[in-house]
Amino acid sequence: MADWHAPQGPFDIPDVPNYIPRKLKPYLFIFFVLIVQFSGGVYLAAASDMVGATALMQEDILMAGYASLIGMAINFAVMFRIKFRFSTRLQLLVSAAVLIVANLICAHTACVPLLVVTCFIAGWFRMQATFACNSTIQLWLTPVRDMAIFFCYVYIIVDSVIQLSGIATIYTAFFSQWEYMHWIMVGLLALMMLMVMILVKPVRGPMFIPLLGIDWIGAILWAGFMMCFTFICVYGNYYDWWDAVEIRGATLIGLACLGINLWRASFLHHPYISFQAMKNRNVIRATGIYLVFFTLIATEHVFEHSYAATVLGFDETNLIDLNWYVFAGIIAGCAFTYFTFALRKWRYKTMTAIGFALAIVYLAYFYFFIDYGVEKEMLFIPLFFRGAASVIISIVFLTSIVQSGLPFQVFPQALTINGFTGAVMGATFGPAVIGEFLCHTMAKNATLLGVSITNTNPDIIHALLGQLYGTVQIQALVVSMKEIYGWLLIVALASLTVILLSFGPVRPFAIFPKWSKIRHIVKHLVRTNKSYLTMQ
Repeated sequence: MADWHAPQGPFDIPDVPNYIPRKLKPYLFIFFVLIVQFSGGVYLAAASDMVGATALMQEDILMAGYASLIGMAINFAVMFRIKFRFSTRLQLLVSAAVLIVANLICAHTACVPLLVVTCFIAGWFRMQATFACNSTIQLWLTPVRDMAIFFCYVYIIVDSVIQLSGIATIYTAFFSQWEYMHWIMVGLLALMMLMVMILVKPVRGPMFIPLLGIDWIGAILWAGFMMCFTFICVYGNYYDWWDAVEIRGATLIGLACLGINLWRASFLHHPYISFQAMKNRNVIRATGIYLVFFTLIATEHVFEHSYAATVLGFDETNLIDLNWYVFAGIIAGCAFTYFTFALRKWRYKTMTAIGFALAIVYLAYFYFFIDYGVEKEMLFIPLFFRGAASVIISIVFLTSIVQSGLPFQVFPQALTINGFTGAVMGATFGPAVIGEFLCHTMAKNATLLGVSITNTNPDIIHALLGQLYGTVQIQALVVSMKEIYGWLLIVALASLTVILLSFGPVRPFAIFPKWSKIRHIVKHLVRTNKSYLTMQ
């Protein structure tokens, strides 16, 4: 490793002219990243406003939002190839132009297929622009290319922007209209394009690597599988799961896409995602942890909003102010992970146990303190711990994939799997399970509460029927939430026990190779693909 990371001179970015002070150059690209990350197609925080202003349902907007995450995940497998094919300037200009068009479409269309496809494409270019910027300043962030340090920066940007964009969207809609958020982002993206044209030179790398040998059919099939999986989770409850032809059709199409991809991976020279990436122990372990962890905190998506709005009576601005608590947790979680995991090299086992322990505090707090009279400030503790826990788990297990021992040409494929399991499945599978659990639990508790009411005077019941029905529903919601928090708390405690009893001496040592070495690997991959295609 020593020859990979020999001492270098002062950090500089040759893409930026020298009349820009050297110390300011990295911050220019951080500014670009922030603009790109804020531009996500649809803004889920404005879902209620979009439902009221268009013919869209809540599920339609969620599907479009998650399509953006799928586009980001699919891009991982080819983002290095695109970086070595096009200059940073061209990547940023094209990505900004695509995101401008995507914002204009999302602000004006009520066509669900168009909205979903637009957000998918926006997610792809959003990821590519983010990677173009972050890879440019990687040596500034960590001269030895320690990915544990780098991922702390990545998640403090990405997860923080998720919270801040929600706050910006709601306040924009509060003072004007929800469409104005799209217009604001169009203006910022246009500003970014102007700055790129003036301040970023079209510097091409020392080696031109064409886009040969990429399994684009595999990319489409994997995207189809992820879309079908997301469709089932998002629309499952609405269509009553597999009783509906829509869910059965999505299941068949998803299984067909998955089956064809696995079949093609058995004989293709370079499939989009290979068995080597799918069978890697660290990838499998990360997938399992994501499924368990994000299901435990899926209550965030299912009934935190319902509780705060229906039971506590918060309006939209008070609801979105809760994002500040999560934002504080994200900052604290990234800082804690940086000083302990990235710098002091605490074990993976220790960090995972800490992440689950914070999730336990989040679940336990709601289980013991959930009530009708909770003040907004009292929600700081659970939301703070949830934000810290999720970012710790994400950084730790993304670093574990870098340290998985996979060859570099397979490593981006593992990132695609990680992006799907960590972002897409984490945001859809857990809420689908918890949402269905809530429906059954609420029906049971509403029935029990209704039986106790029917034992009172029938004349009183008839006179106050509407009021009693609303009271029963709210009481059933609170009781059901408390019950689900209790079950999730038991699962979280069991999971923490398993983690503490497991043997885990591994510490982070995720060092990235030099860009010159990566370039050499990619060039060899293209040369091999050329030879393979010639032989066919």
